[in-house]
Amino acid sequence: MSNVVVIAEVVDGAVTKPTLELLTIARRIGEPIAVVFGTAGDAAAKLGEYGAAKVLEVADAACAEYLVAPKAEAVHQIVQANDPAAVLFPSSIESKEIAARVAVKLDSGLITDAVDVQADGTATQSVFAGGWSVTGKVTTGTPVITVKPNAADPEPAAAAGTVEAFTATISDAAKGAKVASEEPKAASGRPELTGAGIVVSGGRGTGGDFGPVEALADELGAAVGASRAAVDSGWYPHAYQVGQTGKTVSPQLYVAAGISGAIQHRAGMQTSKAVVAINKDEEAPIFEMSDLGIVGDLHTVLPAASEGVKQKKA
Repeated sequence: MSNVVVIAEVVDGAVTKPTLELLTIARRIGEPIAVVFGTAGDAAAKLGEYGAAKVLEVADAACAEYLVAPKAEAVHQIVQANDPAAVLFPSSIESKEIAARVAVKLDSGLITDAVDVQADGTATQSVFAGGWSVTGKVTTGTPVITVKPNAADPEPAAAAGTVEAFTATISDAAKGAKVASEEPKAASGRPELTGAGIVVSGGRGTGGDFGPVEALADELGAAVGASRAAVDSGWYPHAYQVGQTGKTVSPQLYVAAGISGAIQHRAGMQTSKAVVAINKDEEAPIFEMSDLGIVGDLHTVLPAASEGVKQKKA
């Protein structure tokens, strides 16, 4: 069986859900080899539980001290050593840059932001602001594919998960940009936006009051998002912007509260499995793509929804 290299995300010692999804997808193609930058620790058992036959630790300090170039060199060397049928990355900003560099080094084709990958490597993408779904396949070299969160349901499939150290040779040329400092984002207790199964977003209709949006998100165990209009108005941090110039999400449920549905915003959430829209304007474009539309004031609708969820949970 062919190998499939999967670049794993391990945050605070825990394997992220998108990584488990990648392992599930990778098993359609071949036998997953998970790559962890740093020490795998307890994460190795979790990676093995979801199908990783091997877990390669890349502990070179350059991968942490410098920007993406050292990681790209390390992945390139891992691919050369294992001759995989494909290389899968999560579709984060950093991972997409690493994937692009790896594809260039391999002289291979690259597919980004896939929402599904079949056993033969055929990938599905949502393009033109989510207006079209297309399929494509890398025909040159080793396929390098980045996959959006929530592209698959994680399915356990026990494998050895044998931990092996991989010693990468990092060139001086890769050490041109160094990480000067890091400041962790304050914990909100909510899921990370791009990997969340449920997202509740607020827009111009909030009038700057995100209280009802956050309250519903907390009842649903959801992440909070914001439209560009809300972010530009200074009502919510840019890190939570959903849209073409913000983050792309693909949750099971997306709640758009007070968001008109301009194409810029739709580009960031079009692949959501179900969309609920709340807007006072019955002509708002967001209703054209919603599975459930509510014409009303979000400051009335959201508190009622929060109370309904709370009662169901009681």
